[in-house]
Order: sequence, then C-alpha cells, then structure tokens
Amino acid sequence: MRKVLLLMVLSLALFTGQAHAQRCLPKMKGIELRGGMADGFYTGDLQNEAGYYFGAALSSYTKGGNKWIYGAEYLQRYKPYREIRLPVSQFTAEGGFYYNFLSDRRKIMFLYIGGSALVGYETVNWGEKLLYDGSRLNNKDAFIYGCAATLEMEVYLADRIALTASVRERFLWGGSTGHFHTQYGLGIKFIIN
Repeated sequence: MRKVLLLMVLSLALFTGQAHAQRCLPKMKGIELRGGMADGFYTGDLQNEAGYYFGAALSSYTKGGNKWIYGAEYLQRYKPYREIRLPVSQFTAEGGFYYNFLSDRRKIMFLYIGGSALVGYETVNWGEKLLYDGSRLNNKDAFIYGCAATLEMEVYLADRIALTASVRERFLWGGSTGHFHTQYGLGIKFIIN
C-alpha cells in the first residue's frame, strides 16, 4: 500500500505543473557574442556611409535581473570619396549597467535600458594619409571616449542560451569623423554559471 501511495504522490507531483529554470539570479554570469549594422543598412553602394560592428561581452547579473556589462567592440564605417569609400574603424571597450524594466512572469523575456562608458581608438583609412589620386587626408587617428545608451531585449531559448536584440546610440569624442553612431543588432548569450 505504501508503494502505491508513494507512486501516486510522485506521479501527481510530476504531472501537475512544470518547474521553470531560475534565470538572471545574482552572481550569474553570461558570455555574449553580438553583431549588427551601424548608421543605417550596410550595402556596397559607394555613397553609403553605413557600416557594421561585432563584439563580445561578459554580463554579471545583480538583484532584480539587472546586470553589469563589460565588453569590447569593433565598428567599421565608411566615408565616400570619389570612386572609393574610406574605412573608419573604431576599437572600443565598455563598462556599464543595464536596468531590467520589464520581464514576463515565466522569466523568458527581459527588456533592459542601459548606459555604458566607452574608451577606445579610431583609425581612418588604416593610417594611410595619401590617397590614390594624390590627395592627402586631414583626419587623424585618435583615442576616443564617450558613452552609450542602449535598449536591449533578451529572450531565453533554453536555460543557458539566450538571443539578444539591441538598439544603441554611441556618443564619442576625440575622433575626427563624427560624434553620434546608431547601432542595431543581434547576439547570442551563453550562461556560464
């Protein structure tokens, strides 16, 4: 009789509800790989100034699903010049805080708004000052600094794998090719502990 009763209790426990994984708990960490477009849609058109970016980041979660982000990014844009486009490349490191302002009850989707500090280096035409037609570039390579404001969505596909989508505005000073850059892209995050 005890075995039958125990079997019924176990069956009831197994089939009455589902257990959901605990996500975004304090001290959890994740590694994210991300990429996307910068300043419009990238095409091969000679007049198109848009570019692309890719990077990696480490997320460290705190109370309420909020997180600290530490990462590095490479961004490349283009400046049209006659029949060619000159590459403008930025290498940046970031550190910032993202606030979880909305999530569903089952902890599958999270929306964040965040701010980050950025530092890095910008190079124009990979340091080549003399162009093919004899013209000379006045833009100089420089150290850059600034901040970024980000709106990000994180959707869990499994307990330890999430897709991210983000829109970000970068504000950078020190370089000679502009201060504002809009980025939008996708990423994949792996929870490591």
